[in-house]
Amino acid sequence: MERALVVGASGGIGHAVAAALSDRGCDVTRLSRSANGLDVTDEASVAAALGALDGAFDLVLVATGALEIDGAEPEKSLRAVTPESLAAQFRLNAIGPLLVLKHALRLLPRDRRAVFAALAARVGSIGDNRLGGWYSYRASKAGLNQLLRTAAIEISRTHREAVIAALHPGTVRTRFTERYLGRHPAVAPEVAAEHILSVIDGLTPAQSGGFYDWAGREIPW
Repeated sequence: MERALVVGASGGIGHAVAAALSDRGCDVTRLSRSANGLDVTDEASVAAALGALDGAFDLVLVATGALEIDGAEPEKSLRAVTPESLAAQFRLNAIGPLLVLKHALRLLPRDRRAVFAALAARVGSIGDNRLGGWYSYRASKAGLNQLLRTAAIEISRTHREAVIAALHPGTVRTRFTERYLGRHPAVAPEVAAEHILSVIDGLTPAQSGGFYDWAGREIPW
């Protein structure tokens, strides 16, 4: 893996993945809202940031996302659902990564394997939903899965060796999750980064459009 682009590189997982790639000797380009003003919910911002990049990238990883937006916590009941929180979650967690893919497609080589991966979440699995709640976050991540699956089918026609994947990193100790860990076991971002890169290393074009966990196991839709 020679060149990589990490979007959301200032977050816990994105920063760790970028650092791990650098340690491998990879040429890493880092983009984030805090460092570069990139707003993945604004297409003009995405187009400007990615339009300024040249050459081909062997990996594009989108590590953006949020459980809480503008103080709206994950809903515990249907009564807590609001149109505003639903829309905000979709803009950041589903539409944002797709906009990155839209504008990063020209940066993916056609003559060799290249990977576009976005951080998904197991709670986005409809088949694995046994607890309910978290309406907006669950739905936005399920939406992300569908968008990536659909894009993978189209992209396979022009980029035969490309891999488009939704990746669940496991439960990771970051500012993103600190209020929701409870008694759930969690790993450090550096450990999660190694898991993510290990999965990415093993994915083949035949697996493009899939949804995989930190160990490379396929997660039900």
